[in-house]
Amino acid sequence: MFGLPKSTEISKFLPKKTIFDRFKPAAAERRLFNEQISRLTIVAEISPQTVNIPAGKDVSAIYIILITLKEAECDKKNIALLSKLIDQRMLFALQHKGAVRFAVYRAGRALISEYKKVDDWKLDLTGFDLDKVWENLIAETSGVDLVEGRNLDEAIAAKELGERLTKKIVALEKRAMKERQPRRKWELVEEIKRLKAELGGVLGDKEKITQA
Repeated sequence: MFGLPKSTEISKFLPKKTIFDRFKPAAAERRLFNEQISRLTIVAEISPQTVNIPAGKDVSAIYIILITLKEAECDKKNIALLSKLIDQRMLFALQHKGAVRFAVYRAGRALISEYKKVDDWKLDLTGFDLDKVWENLIAETSGVDLVEGRNLDEAIAAKELGERLTKKIVALEKRAMKERQPRRKWELVEEIKRLKAELGGVLGDKEKITQA
């Protein structure tokens, strides 16, 4: 599944009741969870026992959890809840009808990809140990560029800042096109130039690191 080696495949159903009884989330958290999530199944285990990759300093196993959704959207609070309740490295495959989007909780935030058809996902297990494999899986599914001199958490923060700057630039460009006063138009253009320069610095021009 998802292009992973056959040796990683498992099928272990995780009853919601068992999770609730064991970890006892708050009533509001439980209600939101039930409203959006239908079923949870562990579908893959990436570990030294299933692939020829040694454990890292922090990561000894990675689990792919297939979450069948009742609706297309999944609140980030549900991703955060699962990640905080279960002390494992988990990559969540959020499935709705015939499409899947991946989610992971990292650096205090839930990162969620766009939807793709199930068969279009081909996850790469790249890295000299599971620490690196885990970081690369997060970067791959979250659309984060790992550039030289920037660790994963810094790259995630840069991506989010880049997205905010891009939205602001687009909004200002629309305002500048409609502005009739020359002075105000000039001010908007200068602000756009400044933001584009800042965006260039955030994204960086360096090549992506090739993970061994």
